[in-house]
Amino acid sequence: MELCSTLCTNEDFDLLFGKLSCCGRYMMNSSICDVFDLNSIEYCEALEFQKKIVSAKIEKKIEQDIILLLEHPAVFTLGKNGGRKNLKVSEAFLESKEISIVQTKRGGNITFHGLGQLVVYPIFDIAKAEIGVTDFVNYLEEVMIQTTLDFGVETSRNAKNRGVWVGNSKIGSIGLSIKKGISFHGLALNISLDLEPFSWINPCGMDNVSMTSMEQELKKKDPLATIDMGEVKNRLLYHFSTKSLFNTQLSEE
Repeated sequence: MELCSTLCTNEDFDLLFGKLSCCGRYMMNSSICDVFDLNSIEYCEALEFQKKIVSAKIEKKIEQDIILLLEHPAVFTLGKNGGRKNLKVSEAFLESKEISIVQTKRGGNITFHGLGQLVVYPIFDIAKAEIGVTDFVNYLEEVMIQTTLDFGVETSRNAKNRGVWVGNSKIGSIGLSIKKGISFHGLALNISLDLEPFSWINPCGMDNVSMTSMEQELKKKDPLATIDMGEVKNRLLYHFSTKSLFNTQLSEE
């Protein structure tokens, strides 16, 4: 699927959030799903945006499901399981690096977001679609597995720890919240970001876990390898549209 520059025309959506450039539209189980690329956006700003969409969906002001694509400037986030005890450096050190720590209500522990990491927030009515949380997590993992494979990076699940892995190194993470059957937060796939900040934490609260990226894995085969974020977005959206959990079909704009 190629990204396009159409505008969504739902009037209630426009009133709530303004006109945003829409990357594409899907039909998922007879439900419309619109995709928006927010590019780089601060974590707290994106979180408030998600909350508005979730509330609008709960109140039936908008019917379509939403996928947000974005990157966050450097930030550490804490999940429901906490995570400060898994921070290996002082908060003063992070302040010197101008990196903040944000408490969230998503599942999981501490993680890092930075430019070069593709973050995807699927705001879906999983209750209406009759999809369980475990199946939804499996679906998100499968989307990442197929996306990385498109670029020659073989990844897999870990039976003990959710997310996507290259051997013992984690490349993709998942942290979700569900409110009245509506999902938010989502997945983070490491494309080409600086991995050093992950060494300042126990990622996802796990000891002796290393992190990797698609670019790092590709450089093992070709030291000059690079990867284009736009191409990754295209392939990831394709797999969102074709994975069998939602029996999805692309809808022509």
